[in-house]
Amino acid sequence: MMVTTTKIEIDLKKHPRRKLKIIMTIILAGLIALSFFTGYFFLTLPDVEYLKTQNPPTTALIEQRKTEAREKGKKLKIRQKWVNFDTIPELLKKTVIVSEDAAFYQHDGIDYYELKEAIKRNLKKGKKVRGGSTITQQLAKNLFLSTEKSYYRKLREFFIAKNLEKHLPKNRIFHLYLNVIELGKGIFGVEAASEYYFKKSVSDLNLVEIVRLAAVLPKPLRVTPLSNSRYLKWRAKLLLDRLKKYHYITDEEYNHTLIEFTR
Repeated sequence: MMVTTTKIEIDLKKHPRRKLKIIMTIILAGLIALSFFTGYFFLTLPDVEYLKTQNPPTTALIEQRKTEAREKGKKLKIRQKWVNFDTIPELLKKTVIVSEDAAFYQHDGIDYYELKEAIKRNLKKGKKVRGGSTITQQLAKNLFLSTEKSYYRKLREFFIAKNLEKHLPKNRIFHLYLNVIELGKGIFGVEAASEYYFKKSVSDLNLVEIVRLAAVLPKPLRVTPLSNSRYLKWRAKLLLDRLKKYHYITDEEYNHTLIEFTR
């Protein structure tokens, strides 16, 4: 015999203690489930302390790209070459900073202002038109996560970024980032990219080459540093404007380099 919803409601009205017991049981079950999820979430966060002194042998993004190639019946050649932080030109570091995360040395892994502005802009446009990820968040994703777009992945990225900032100095975080960042198909890190595109070490790059390299960071699989596409020229001009604004280059350097991207 089926019990109707109306009969249950009447029964609960007659027995308020039973109603309270049911509510408390539901709340307790929810709290238990939440505690299990929270425990699992934090226990499965990756250890980052070893990165203080060791370079990762691979990254989640590199492994993902290999898997994607295998699924297409292909083998992806990985180009990556680690270099010391001091080997990377200061101007390249500054160009990457103004491109990806101007407040990198001021925030704790999360740029809350930029995050708020990104959310506002994306909600206004009804789609993602502006990212809010810091260099630390990008590193967390590249090292340990996938490119999947989900709130769960973003949450893990948030806490991994906080852990990276807690255990590693800023320069070490930036050093790791510059050596693992994707800069083309199978190309990871600024040294491998410099050798592949410009046939020289990253330490020997000139201003034009530095700007070209940093300009592709948002879309490394769709644009190459050697491209003369409208997008690359637009990005290059944007970066040059920012470098001039922060007095990282002189007016003469700005004007001379701008010619390269206005032809």
